Amino acid sequence: MTSHSGRAARRSAGPASRRAGARARRSGLRTRRFAIGTVAVVALAGANGPWLYRFGTERYHHYTINKQSYKEANGHWDFLDIPTEHRVNAVHAALLRTGKVLLVAGSGNNEKNFDAKSFRSVLWDPKTNVFKDIPTPKDLFCAGHTQLPGGNLLIAGGTKRYEKLGGDVTKAGGLMIVRNENPRKPITLPAGTRFTGKESGKTFISQDPLLVEKATKVYDKKTGEYQRNEAGVGRIYVEAEKSGRKYETGTEDNYRVSGLSAVDTRNVYGIAQKLALDKKDFQGINDAYEFDPVAEKYIPVDPMAKARWYPTLTTLQDGKVLAVSGLDDIGQIDVGKAEVYDPEKKTWKDSGVVRKFATYPALFLLNDGRLFYSGSNSGYGLQSEGRAPGIWDVRTNDFDEIPGLADPDQMETSATVRLPPAQDERFMVIGGGGVGESEKSTPKSRLVDLQKKNPKFTEGASLDKGTRYPSASLLPDDSLLVAGGSGDYRGRGGSDVLEARLYDAKTDTYRRVADPAVGRNYHSGSVLLPDGRVMIFGSDPLYSDKINTRPGTFEQRIEIYTPPYLYRDSRPELTAGPKSIERGGTGLFATRQASSIASAKLMRPSAVTHVTDTDQRSIDLEFRKSADGITVTVPENRALVPSGWYMLFVTDKEGTPSEGMWVEVP
Repeated sequence: MTSHSGRAARRSAGPASRRAGARARRSGLRTRRFAIGTVAVVALAGANGPWLYRFGTERYHHYTINKQSYKEANGHWDFLDIPTEHRVNAVHAALLRTGKVLLVAGSGNNEKNFDAKSFRSVLWDPKTNVFKDIPTPKDLFCAGHTQLPGGNLLIAGGTKRYEKLGGDVTKAGGLMIVRNENPRKPITLPAGTRFTGKESGKTFISQDPLLVEKATKVYDKKTGEYQRNEAGVGRIYVEAEKSGRKYETGTEDNYRVSGLSAVDTRNVYGIAQKLALDKKDFQGINDAYEFDPVAEKYIPVDPMAKARWYPTLTTLQDGKVLAVSGLDDIGQIDVGKAEVYDPEKKTWKDSGVVRKFATYPALFLLNDGRLFYSGSNSGYGLQSEGRAPGIWDVRTNDFDEIPGLADPDQMETSATVRLPPAQDERFMVIGGGGVGESEKSTPKSRLVDLQKKNPKFTEGASLDKGTRYPSASLLPDDSLLVAGGSGDYRGRGGSDVLEARLYDAKTDTYRRVADPAVGRNYHSGSVLLPDGRVMIFGSDPLYSDKINTRPGTFEQRIEIYTPPYLYRDSRPELTAGPKSIERGGTGLFATRQASSIASAKLMRPSAVTHVTDTDQRSIDLEFRKSADGITVTVPENRALVPSGWYMLFVTDKEGTPSEGMWVEVP
């Protein structure tokens, strides 16, 4: 009865009343649906709250860093678009006088590549973003390099054999000293020569050929009479014939050498200490090449006298190149015999001085022709030898230590930069960590003014946290970009530092800028490009997770940092000028912005590996303005301005730089 009355009442109601009722019913339905939806959203948020928070945070971060106002203040990072076939484990990078960047991997710290003799180099053109594979003749992984006066890149050393950890060594082996007491002839022993112990009876086999010089006759200077023969000495790595601990030796022994004549057998013999299953370090090669940036190929030159892995090559005042340090062909740290490369003759010779350094020592040419060793290095060597900073006179081998270094036990994997202008000879050492696989790292920056009478290190501005492997690139506005690094050895424990800062040398202050997206630790570096941007490459983490359970993978992505000065409305432009200016000479460069130019400088292109770049320097130039442009004067000092190619930058009153123009100092 009630329902019938209701239907009758609805039928008797007017159209407006029926529409109002329908709206009320729809509103009630929407209310119920909204309530159900709200419950579902609340339940979903409860289950996925952290993800939603991260998603929202990332979206907001992406929005923030891409705002024009943010980029104008902090700059911006972008990934370089690298075709898959050109991605390599870049360990070395050098800016060439063509404006292209040579990325060198060699075997790329990948033993499978080494065994397959797969050695890689890639050439990248920043203007066109075109990549090109370069045939690479030897494993240049962990070589040394520097810019040559003619514009070629010298690269020397590299990898002969990969390290073997104690548990991975299956054949006993080690160093065999071979002595030749015959004063009449040298002895050549082929690879595969057998050495049998006179006491142990155990046989070991050489892995490479060996030349042992003839003995030298020694005379008494006073009487002129013959005294004795001083044996010629050679060194070779040997391994046991078979695997197993029973083939180890425990003490020194003399060894008979197979394959010799009866006479040579009496004069030639081997001596070895313990030959065991201990860890075997990397072994170096002595090969050397010049990379020709025009022909875009490696050209072999005279090999070094010593094999070197992790060496430093430093340009000297006369344009020759000094090679120091490194692990040799049997994996031992160099005893300190430096050698010199002559770019004109393309030959090496003994420097005549001996000075031991830890590997990849940061050595810089000073204005008086001496070298400054900052103490920065990248690893191998005794903890108590070859690590103290100082000024080295290569001509006399005198070495004056410099005191005051903060955290002197944490100089490994630090970066050293010659602050602008190069004339002032002020250096900064950034971050670093303890020796070897130490967990130590320091946030400190240390400053030293080498023009003071008694220079000593002082503490500068600090980073926020301890940082090993910081990349540091000089910029044409006289600031310094410091980016990346990690708080622990090879980024252990997820300790990569995803931060970048601009350092102002005038005020000794760091300013936080846009953060990179990728962590950079071991085997990384950065390079200033001619357009004023900076590329940062590499990274070889030990692990890929914070709890150190998953092996790391080599970082093949490259990021490009665009500094704040490139987000301004305009920048000065150099439109024409000489390609070559002699030291002490001048050059007129055309520009329509001459009236606004505030500075001019020559910047030497980088050649960097393991965050070690001894080439980069920014040389302030005197200049005068005219209606046609600006005329710059190159300093006369050959040690301040080594022969070679430079980028000429000018900056306006706001500090905005032009694009670099290539100029040769012949």
